[in-house]
Amino acid sequence: MVVYNDKHYDQYFIREFKENIDDIELVWHRDYNDRFIEVLEGNNWRIQFDNDIPKRIYEGDTLYIPKMVFHRLHKGNDQLILKIREI
Repeated sequence: MVVYNDKHYDQYFIREFKENIDDIELVWHRDYNDRFIEVLEGNNWRIQFDNDIPKRIYEGDTLYIPKMVFHRLHKGNDQLILKIREI
């Protein structure tokens, strides 16, 4: 099941998680590339890295996620929209 929608642009993509997603669908995973993630919209969402507690993310935050590091999202109160740039 697809839990997000992507819109691709030249050097980044926009990822949107709908507000009606179930938290159980947001699974642990790792990415093949380093990523910079900018939070464009979202209220009370959290990100969790392996062996760490979940940390709240805020609109305007920019996060760095190294390749092959396990992480997951925890659902917030509304939709989440991210701008993702892979390096």
